Amino acid sequence: MNQQSITYIKHEELDTDRWDQCLENAPNALVYAQSWYLDKICDRWDALVLGNYQYVMPLTFRKRLGITYLYQPLFCQQLGIFPTPTKEISHQFLDEVCLRFPFVEINLNAMQLPVESAGIYEERCNHMLWLNESYAVLAANYSTHTSRKLKKAKNHKLSLVRSISAEEYIRFKKNNLSVKLSEKEMTTLRNILAFSLTRSLGQIYGVYSSGNELCAAAFFIRNKHRVTYLNAASTAEGKKNQAMYFLIDGFICENAGKEYLLDFEGSMIPGVARLYEGFGATPEKYHRFRYNNLPWWIKWLKK
Repeated sequence: MNQQSITYIKHEELDTDRWDQCLENAPNALVYAQSWYLDKICDRWDALVLGNYQYVMPLTFRKRLGITYLYQPLFCQQLGIFPTPTKEISHQFLDEVCLRFPFVEINLNAMQLPVESAGIYEERCNHMLWLNESYAVLAANYSTHTSRKLKKAKNHKLSLVRSISAEEYIRFKKNNLSVKLSEKEMTTLRNILAFSLTRSLGQIYGVYSSGNELCAAAFFIRNKHRVTYLNAASTAEGKKNQAMYFLIDGFICENAGKEYLLDFEGSMIPGVARLYEGFGATPEKYHRFRYNNLPWWIKWLKK
């Protein structure tokens, strides 16, 4: 397998049926690498393909100052090579990437381990929780801090709804942005929501206050057994009332006993990591890959 050559394939020449079949059979499959999802989050993407789509790697690129470079798109935590590559396969792909792009800053998937290459690696953290136990067993693993927050939330007589519309969520998100998003980025999020909801791949949970005001909402997207907590927002009241704790607990309760892996997408921010770990989630390491062979004057600009 690893003696075959890698082919650079432009987006319009990709066989997306073979691409998606490769992902369907990959033990490290992620929703981010599905062809439809890449189409939503990128203006354009090409790919490296080994053999007859035995191994694939999406190339999410942009062009600036006449230089084409790889970047990590928004709403996309991990990409890299699929299915899980051997060391030899990883070498082949990353060598090809570094030959073709003078600047690379991408996140590899958790099952693609670092190999010696021209680039450098930075360890990052995700958080995962299997939901295949009963709710009683899962809740018993909540931290004292989380249990206290949930008790406070329940005292506020919150209610959980499982069918928030995409447009309602977008309006809510716009009014309660913790990190500013551009109109283009909001459109990308809207497109992801619309596609996944119409195909029963996604679900938006909302929490209403005792005064019937939406105070927290979260979008979950499913790919096979993996359910990703992709995006969320809270009002000031929701934060005060611990509505997001209430929402996540409600999702866990509803899906307990199923063969689902809840992917919190992790965080390098200690406070956010504490939220996920408080529900019993365990850390999962993945790596950011960087390669910089830019001209000296552009290197200086990027410092």
